[in-house]
Amino acid sequence: MPFNRVITAAAAAGAAALVLSGCVSKSPADSAGPITVTSTAQDCTVSANSAASGSLSFDVTNKGTETTEFYLLAADGLRIVGEVENVAPGATRTLTLQAQPGDYFTFCKPGMAGDGVGKAAFTVTGKAVQEHSSGDAAQKKQAVDLYADFVKDQVEQLVPATKTFADAYAAGDDDAAKQQFPRVRAFYERIEPIAESLGDLDPKIDYREVDAVAEGMDWTGFHRIEKDLWQPAKDALNADGATAAWQDWEPSTPQQRRHFADLLIADVGTLNDYVGSEDFTTALENRGVAGLSNGAISLLDEVAGGKITGEEDWWSGTDLYDFAANIEGSKMAFSLVRDLSAAQGDEGAALAEKIDKGYSALEAKLAGYGSLEGRFVNYQDLTDGDRHALTDLINALAEPLSQLTATILA
Repeated sequence: MPFNRVITAAAAAGAAALVLSGCVSKSPADSAGPITVTSTAQDCTVSANSAASGSLSFDVTNKGTETTEFYLLAADGLRIVGEVENVAPGATRTLTLQAQPGDYFTFCKPGMAGDGVGKAAFTVTGKAVQEHSSGDAAQKKQAVDLYADFVKDQVEQLVPATKTFADAYAAGDDDAAKQQFPRVRAFYERIEPIAESLGDLDPKIDYREVDAVAEGMDWTGFHRIEKDLWQPAKDALNADGATAAWQDWEPSTPQQRRHFADLLIADVGTLNDYVGSEDFTTALENRGVAGLSNGAISLLDEVAGGKITGEEDWWSGTDLYDFAANIEGSKMAFSLVRDLSAAQGDEGAALAEKIDKGYSALEAKLAGYGSLEGRFVNYQDLTDGDRHALTDLINALAEPLSQLTATILA
């Protein structure tokens, strides 16, 4: 696909307010194996509170009754350094990353909403390390540089597209705004993990109503505007399936529309400022190729963890546009590290081929419902069988993709 067209659950909003409790992490990590994490409804038990710099893995087991997430946050308690999402009850998922010396925090988010539980300090000791994945330094640097270019390209297109969309909405030109809504969001959905790493920026831009209410935030961004554009029927329910859609809500006045439009334009501008800064370049370089592979996993988790239910674009039914953009972004990130996996002998080459086939099968299925260039069918028109088929394909791709980071860092 052309370069300029191609990449969850909630980010770490409110993470700074978490209490340092409910988490057991008493000893240094055993360098012979991964750190274990046990997530329940009340606790996030980590088997170590420190580790040596270099390749670091957390095996996250969910012993609760709700799907959970695990985060490693930077010293400010907001920026996401690594995350593993969509860990079903009884399942174990692994987060592997290249850890540099410094102070961090760990916590879990059972139910994939709210403030989470068990925020605890975590320390990485030792010296700064260079990535030791297969491939030479120039190849790895090129992959990171290309990803930076890709992100900047997407955000540079997002900025003017957002202004055109927001201005149409503010002016009451709902037909134009409705047509633009899913296509503008595609630029954002391809690079969503970048915004998610910036504390409350993703919640301001892209939170659903139910998430904003759960975390006590003012509801702004794309989905606040979406509800104005596709006004719900009087008997409609919110995405939580229980609350009346019109409860404590009225369509925005022209003045309110201008306010929400300006907020969205400003927040996207903040994202643009960040991706043009040295902080962005440094963050990508610190994460290295592990950051690219984890980004590919994160974007697929965006689909599996929330969008497959149809709750993302609850009012417009434009979820398939988000699906396609997430998958494009995930595939883009994977493509930049694919050769590093293929260079790891027969097993690495087989893994890369399996991931290739997974993307192809998922793209072929999506193509049956439309395209970003043209239009997708309304997600609410899909049958349960359609959704189950998409879920099966996503899960089939997620399994080998989850092994990618460990493979390229081997």
